[in-house]
Order: sequence, then C-alpha cells, then structure tokens
Amino acid sequence: MTAIELRGVTKAFGDVTAVRDLDLSVEEGEVYGFLGPNGAGKSTTIDMLLDLVRPTAGTVRVLGQDATADGVAIRQRTGVLPDGFAVYDRLSGRKHVEFAVRSKDADDDPDALLARVGLSDDADRKAGDYSKGMRQRLALAMALVGDPDLLVLDEPSSGLDPAGAKEMREIVRAEVDRGATVFFSSHVLEQVDAVCDRVGILREGELVAEDSVEGLREAVGDEETLEIAVGRTTGGDASDETDEPSDVAAETARAVEGVSRVTRDGATLVVNCDDGAKTRVIGALEDAGVVVRDFHTREASLEDLFLAYTEGDAAESTSATPDTAAADGEVRR
Repeated sequence: MTAIELRGVTKAFGDVTAVRDLDLSVEEGEVYGFLGPNGAGKSTTIDMLLDLVRPTAGTVRVLGQDATADGVAIRQRTGVLPDGFAVYDRLSGRKHVEFAVRSKDADDDPDALLARVGLSDDADRKAGDYSKGMRQRLALAMALVGDPDLLVLDEPSSGLDPAGAKEMREIVRAEVDRGATVFFSSHVLEQVDAVCDRVGILREGELVAEDSVEGLREAVGDEETLEIAVGRTTGGDASDETDEPSDVAAETARAVEGVSRVTRDGATLVVNCDDGAKTRVIGALEDAGVVVRDFHTREASLEDLFLAYTEGDAAESTSATPDTAAADGEVRR
C-alpha cells in the first residue's frame, strides 16, 4: 500500500510558487528522508500532507485517504513532531502527553511514553523549564500517542545531544518494525543517512532526485571527495603548515578540469572531483607552490550528494519535469 501519494501538486502563495508539479510516493513501512535547502518547499509539502495548507493544483492522498476531504481522519492516524515545537510553559511534561492521549481518544500510558523518550525523571517538571532537547523528546512522546500509522518528523534531532539522537533513531526503527511509515525531514544529514530507506531532494519546489543514498551516489557518477592537508606555500614559516588553505590553493584546485566543488575545513582542502582529476589536482597544487602534507579520498557523503543536487552539476542538469519512474526507485535527474 502507498502511505503517501502526491500527483501533480502545486502550491502558490500569490506570485510565489512554493511547490511545483510535485509527484511523490512513499510506501507503507518505509522511512523516507525529505531533504532540501531552506525555501525549497519542504514545510509547505508537509503542511499539505496534514491538510494545514490546501494545494493550488493536484491531489494529495495520505494513508489511502484524500488529504483535503479527510484531513481530520488522517491526523488521527498520524503522529507529528513539528519543527519549532512550542510547549505550554506552565504544564508539566506528563500533562502534555495526557492531553495528546485524550485528543486522540487513545489508551496509552503517559508515563510509559515519557520513559520511552527518556523523560521519566522530568515528567512532573513544568515544560517551560525544559531545555530545547527535552522539548524535542516531549514532542516525540506526543507524536507516538496512539501507535500512529504514519509519523511525520520535521527536524527531529534539533536540540538533541548525540545520545538523544541515537535514541531517536532507535525509536524510528522500532516504529517501522511495528508497521509505521516515517516521513523524515532534517538538515542533519548523518541522521537521514542512518535511518532512511529512500531520500528525496527538493529544490525550488521540484523533486530533483529520489533514490536510496547508494543509488544517488551511483547516479552522480564516479565523482569522489579528495581531502588534502596543505600548508600555505613552500618556503613559508613552518608554523604556517597548519593554517587554513590559502585562497591560492583553493582557486588552483577549482581551476583543474574535472573539479566540481572546493571547500575548506580547517587545515584541509576538500575537493569534489572526477576520479581521473585527483592526480591533476595534486600536481597543480604543487606547481603553484602549495605544500601538500597528506591526502586521501573518501566515498561521497550524503552531504556531498545533497550539495551536488542542489548546487552543483547534478542540479544544473535536472529536468524541470522529473521522470515519474523515480517512484519505483530510479533516480530523478
């Protein structure tokens, strides 16, 4: 069964089109990562799934129902962790969860839900005294009320420390094992990579790529990431060798054929390039007098792929009307 299905969905706010002719399918039991830069249309899409915003054109179906006609019924079967969740300052964590239980006419034990997200010791504290991470945990506990068929998680790792983020991933996987579908939007790409079965990348309101992370990696081609530890220039002070790469180093690398992107990370020059360009990059740097202290290659991360589809050559080659075959697992380009 298809848990989420958007066909030809467009949403315009006056002269601004936030989402344009969007086709998207998420299968039951899937963890789907929904990515995009700020302003890409992610929040608008989520609002349309929940019937908080109506599409200008197209159809939105969630859990087999029409989102426009059956919004209330859909929300009863959906758990939502919204971005920027706001608490009632004077109510305790337990009172928040009790309210969610009543609103869904569920029979969950609030204390069990709070224990699941690590808030047992703080159940009776006023939520206004919670840290940002604790508020995220509270919002997740409320989203889990009623064993929802669909979980919509918008920036679920916001404010969580590494241990909290790990617990969140474990809860997501447990919910999928129970039979839930998870629609997961986040800027923390490592979290997306760790939990998602498929990823869709939205750019300027259009779905520009959709596949598994490995499928996206293969679709980008044989591009690799070359990390180069450099000093400034030969003949410089020895202490310079741990400084950030110079403008000369970065511009020299960018000028090499086959290089798509160059960034600096501390004393490391990070170069995205074709496999055949690696030797040319090293040679060009040395010819420019840049001290190459060490270098190695690594497999493209989800962040690299995200940038390739939203800023680099992959984004520039994207069709304005992606092939609908991507719903079957093929990449949209």
